[in-house]
Amino acid sequence: MSALASKNVLRPGAQGAKLWAERALFALMPFFFSALRRFKPVLTFGSLTLTSRYDDVREVFATDTKFGVVYQPKLQVIMGGEPFFLGMGDTPQYHAQTDAMRKVILPDDLPRLAQDVEARADAIVASSGGRIEVVDALVRKTTFDFLADYFGIPAPTQGDLRVWATRLFEFQFADGGNDPALRAEVDEIAPALRAHIDAAIAQRRQGAPKDDVLGRCLALQAAGEPGFSDVQIRTALMGFVVGGPPQPPMVVPQALEQLLRRPEALAEAQAAARANDDDRLRRYIAEAMRFDPLAPGLPRVALEEVVLARGRRYETKIPAGSQVLAAFASAMMDPRRVANPKVFNPDRPESDYIHFGHGLHECFGRFINRATLHMMLKPLLKRANLRRAPGPDGKLQKNGAFAERLVVEFN
Repeated sequence: MSALASKNVLRPGAQGAKLWAERALFALMPFFFSALRRFKPVLTFGSLTLTSRYDDVREVFATDTKFGVVYQPKLQVIMGGEPFFLGMGDTPQYHAQTDAMRKVILPDDLPRLAQDVEARADAIVASSGGRIEVVDALVRKTTFDFLADYFGIPAPTQGDLRVWATRLFEFQFADGGNDPALRAEVDEIAPALRAHIDAAIAQRRQGAPKDDVLGRCLALQAAGEPGFSDVQIRTALMGFVVGGPPQPPMVVPQALEQLLRRPEALAEAQAAARANDDDRLRRYIAEAMRFDPLAPGLPRVALEEVVLARGRRYETKIPAGSQVLAAFASAMMDPRRVANPKVFNPDRPESDYIHFGHGLHECFGRFINRATLHMMLKPLLKRANLRRAPGPDGKLQKNGAFAERLVVEFN
């Protein structure tokens, strides 16, 4: 079957011994990074360097002139050679693109988006009959529906935007082994998505104005604003679709899993949901995400020879061209900067969290995430006797880096 017509959002996962090894690796990773933080905070083997302490991870993220992003080659494939700011350093072109997008993705949108997410999630939960699959049926559907409407991208007539975006996200961020089968799917999906967005731009230009991101882009284009050619609009929208909607179905079910493991925290989060204390609920979800974030870390490349952690006993010289993993999952568990990191504490300062990166390439959509992630779970958390479904369904199942299935029940 062509990748364009696939209905399976995630590709088949590992099986047998490979699945066992994958699960063992993820289970052992916190212990591995705990040992690194204590004994070898910066570990280099071959051309890869791991950073595990809070200060060093922040230093890597914040020093963009020395630690560059590694996303450009795969972005070239996805975007058809067009530049996108995710793959750029601290350049005028980077700031021109991000400044242009800040004219169409506005802080005033956040309350409306939060309400929209809550309403969509509530409708799904209300119609579930007391049993719901969280990853796909609740979080992925809510996320793609509200963001597609917000961005102004209609559903493809011969394909599924959820599948297309998730495949491209996997290729860009999770394909460490450069899987040729995935690359073959990307070579189908990427041109199709570019053509789909081009068609949406052309169709919208012929129709009535609409106040979404695409509509705002076209209005600024008509007003002669730079940065809003058709190709620039398409590239930006495609970047948002690939980088944004695939993330909540990963982290939100993982956050719920962490609450289910902690009955007291779950009860407190439910009380906040029932009291419509959205900021308090957001803090519970942010803290739950700290225990199982989006990824162990984010990659960077040393643009020149760098001395990391200069002046500390473990200062390390990193050769130019070396890959560096800034392990933000480990950093958020570093007791040197995060008080009692193994304790679940929703009252932590915001500085304890590095969920969305840090520095120049901190996630562009972080404010949307902060406004909406907890609202996807709010209607579910309001329900009485929220509990895991019996058997394997009630335990979070993962497919590589992706949450795959979690079923809960309620009265």
